[in-house]
Amino acid sequence: MKAALVTGASSGIGAATARRLDREGYTLLLVARREERLRALAAELRSAAWLAADLTADGAPAQLAAWVADEWGRLDLLVNNAGAAWRARFGDPDGGYASAQRNMELNFFATVRVTEALHGVLRRSAPSAIVNVCSVSSRIAMRSAGAYSASKFALAGWTETLRFEEAPHGVHVGAVFPGFITTEGFPQADLRERRLTRWMVSADTDKVADAIYAVGPGGRPERSVPRAFGLVGPLRHVTPWLWRLVGPRIRR
Repeated sequence: MKAALVTGASSGIGAATARRLDREGYTLLLVARREERLRALAAELRSAAWLAADLTADGAPAQLAAWVADEWGRLDLLVNNAGAAWRARFGDPDGGYASAQRNMELNFFATVRVTEALHGVLRRSAPSAIVNVCSVSSRIAMRSAGAYSASKFALAGWTETLRFEEAPHGVHVGAVFPGFITTEGFPQADLRERRLTRWMVSADTDKVADAIYAVGPGGRPERSVPRAFGLVGPLRHVTPWLWRLVGPRIRR
């Protein structure tokens, strides 16, 4: 039996990932806040259980760990996909520290806490894997998304460190960097409305799910979706003047 836990599984990339893993024969534990969505998705799949939980709540990580222990006693794959973006400029009334804290709590700290809670069972289940769903915003920053980008930069850096630390224990750690993927939580309306940027937007969450599978069970260190977005980070560092010219015109 191969067991996988997917957070943020109720829609978008998380739901697509659950369906992809189901086709590969995984038994699934689905985690998100919306119970009715999880129940409907689980009913589609061959073997899936679900837990409605707010991952920023104090007791949520321990609850997940107990659930995994009760259901399986092992975990072959953890997909940390849960995330959201609260857009605001730093000087806006809803920006500043409050916005940074809100983004960090879900996009970074919740992932760290969940991974910590499941760390032991992942090592005992080795070879196993962790996939952290980052973002193109882990590589570049855009106006009105500073707090979100900061949380994803943090996630990308922590993922790389964790990869080095866990490799000797048989736990592979990788990252997926989606570009501008249209989902319920990320409608990408600003980009789709502009002729200059609408080409950047994709609605194909299945491609992100394929990348997650390639990074997790497939053992790749990272994957960008679309692949060309893997050049964004290097270009940003090689030609910083270009991003300073283009960046202010793009909003997440």
